[in-house]
Amino acid sequence: MMFNDPLYFIPCYLYFCREWDQPPSEMRPPGSVQIKDYAIETPLDISHNSEGQMIHEVKIKIDKGTPFSAINFVLKEEETGAWFQHKGQDFRIPLCESFGGDLLGRKQDIDVRPGALGHLSNVLQRSEGPNAEPQKIVPDDKGSRDKGISGFYEEYPILKSVYAQNFVTVTVRETNGTNKHNVEFDTDIPGDVIIHWGVCKDNTMTWEIPPEPHPPTTKIFRQKALQTLLQRKANGTGNSISFLLDAEYSGLIFVLKLDEYTWLRNTENGFDFYVPLTRADTHVAHNSEKQKADDKPSQTDGLISDIRNLVVGLSSRRGQRAKNKVLQEDILQEIEMLAAEAYSIFRSPTIDTVEESVYIDDDSSIVKPACSGTGSGFEIVCQGFNWESHKSGKWYVELGTKAKELSSLGFTIVWSPPPTDSVSPEGYMPRDLYNLNSRYGTIEELKEVVKKFHGAGMKVLGDAVLNHRCAQFQNQNGVWNIFGGRLNWDDRAVVADDPHFHGRGSKSSGDNFHAAPNIDHSQEFVRSDLKEWLCWMRKEVGYDGWRLDFVRGFWGGYVKDYLEASAPYFAVGEYWDSLSYTYGEMDYNQDAHRQRIVDWINATNGTAGAFDVTTKGILHAALERSEYWRLSDEKGRPPGVLGWWPSRAVTFIENHDTGSTQGHWRFPFGMEVQGYAYILTHPGTPAVFYDHVFSHLQPEIAKLISIRNRQKIHCRSKIKILKAEGNVYAAEIDERITMKIGAGHFEPSGPINWVVAAEGQDYKVWEVPL
Repeated sequence: MMFNDPLYFIPCYLYFCREWDQPPSEMRPPGSVQIKDYAIETPLDISHNSEGQMIHEVKIKIDKGTPFSAINFVLKEEETGAWFQHKGQDFRIPLCESFGGDLLGRKQDIDVRPGALGHLSNVLQRSEGPNAEPQKIVPDDKGSRDKGISGFYEEYPILKSVYAQNFVTVTVRETNGTNKHNVEFDTDIPGDVIIHWGVCKDNTMTWEIPPEPHPPTTKIFRQKALQTLLQRKANGTGNSISFLLDAEYSGLIFVLKLDEYTWLRNTENGFDFYVPLTRADTHVAHNSEKQKADDKPSQTDGLISDIRNLVVGLSSRRGQRAKNKVLQEDILQEIEMLAAEAYSIFRSPTIDTVEESVYIDDDSSIVKPACSGTGSGFEIVCQGFNWESHKSGKWYVELGTKAKELSSLGFTIVWSPPPTDSVSPEGYMPRDLYNLNSRYGTIEELKEVVKKFHGAGMKVLGDAVLNHRCAQFQNQNGVWNIFGGRLNWDDRAVVADDPHFHGRGSKSSGDNFHAAPNIDHSQEFVRSDLKEWLCWMRKEVGYDGWRLDFVRGFWGGYVKDYLEASAPYFAVGEYWDSLSYTYGEMDYNQDAHRQRIVDWINATNGTAGAFDVTTKGILHAALERSEYWRLSDEKGRPPGVLGWWPSRAVTFIENHDTGSTQGHWRFPFGMEVQGYAYILTHPGTPAVFYDHVFSHLQPEIAKLISIRNRQKIHCRSKIKILKAEGNVYAAEIDERITMKIGAGHFEPSGPINWVVAAEGQDYKVWEVPL
């Protein structure tokens, strides 16, 4: 293979990609290094062609009898780290006409496979441009002198992936009385920007062309998509365009084109951008570098020593079965405070966290929370709504009828939907915070449903959206950043770097949510008003705690301030971002992902938990691909937040975003009970989705909850992973429960007399008889 591109003379690496097995040792060129179990890395040699041009090449000898059908590879610049692809895909050189066929001895077309642009890539694979198709030269027969394959020569254009810090925002708003959506594209990318776009009517993301009228400067592209040139903004800061779409469409699909060979794709999943049209929301395409704090291990020495001493003291008292609960709770609180301080100093993704210990008397099932917001440790949460719950207009009334049933199933907390007046009917675009008449019901119905759950012995969480707030009035420049109602803020309450709403506050302390003004929590009047509002809802409505929406948008230290003021029994934040992927496959090591969640929890000083998105993603991949080895990290612990800070990990497999009618990241169908067998037997605080509770899954979920409660499994329970292999995972919890999921075989052994407590499709749970 030779690579001759006058633009790039940096030595490159060659990879055999994971789609194929690693080549045998005799095929590997000199200098090759094994990359895990799916690739090799080979430096290219530098030489010159007959015209004196520098080229980079590698020679691979392939015997005629080889069983391999193709070589796949990608290129990487050593100096810049830039990747090169062929039309958004790995390079692929077929070695036989079909799997199991004869070796190539003549020219052939390369395979066309769906690529980084999803369905549209089938159209774009042979896109316009003089170099879009490989130039083919009739092969000579020099290669026939030995046992290698006969020679052939093909040239491929190279696409270089360049990461830029730009944003592309798509805002969708409903237009009153027209049964249409107003769609607005806005970007800070300079120059000509073309969107290739289409619509779809279901979740298959099948491209369709909407009927006319189309936006100005729009052309139909091969009867597959529309091409629209964005219009330059008057202030010269980028491009934008807005147009109307019929409400019958459920989604908008698009990719961006900057020039003949430069396309922008969704870096979160490598596919086409998809924007649902069923809610007013914004999807942002951006790339940003996360700055990592310097490691300061010297500052943690004293903290680690203190924690160890406290753990030793607590363990000794546990061994003596001490009855002094106050002393034990004080020690536990000190441990958690020191752990939080250690996290703030030492933020390495491979940090060893402190195992939390708690002593429980046989005659007690209550553990005093270490601080407000963390509950008793025995909570089991039910999300009490889905994405469609607002449509009846009487959801509070309907939910109230389920209070006794949910309590009898063993749930201790219900998470209720956002209660405030909102631009979007689902409640996540709040407007007048003190107006609690929403699409879910009236304020009186809300108070009544809270009373019913309290009467059934359950706590109620309110869904609080603190990151952003929709304005009710425009300023003198026509920007929606003036707020009404009791909290009549002006543009000082909006962050200064929100590109759409021109705030006069400070810069954002987190990621912007582009569909609504991002609130500046550094302002004293904002924090004072929000604390007063949360306290008012605790008193007026009777909420026992909070589910906090989009906490990535503002610093966790502000959350600490709000929770200390409102003193919730339990609080959990939604810190959601993408897991790590390589070659389109989820990485085994997700320490960086769970570290970001732990960093946020630590910023709250441990006053709140967080949804364990890391565990959700890994569990999802493990079950879907029968890769149960993913469920143990390199140190033999659970691989999510669950393995580092279990008392703050709220585990789940589905919610209103991932499931329901949105289905953005739906758990593998038919494997839901396996997922619940995992989270309901493990430490952490499990959360169960409403749609699963009230479905055919209820009997099995109820049995798993019963086992958890009967064996007093709590958020700090001890876990011992017994097996994590291709098709089976098994663990022991608190020496009271043993469980396994997966099709593989496992039976517990040892001196304990294990009794089967629950079993079903690819899962089984054993318990110690009481």
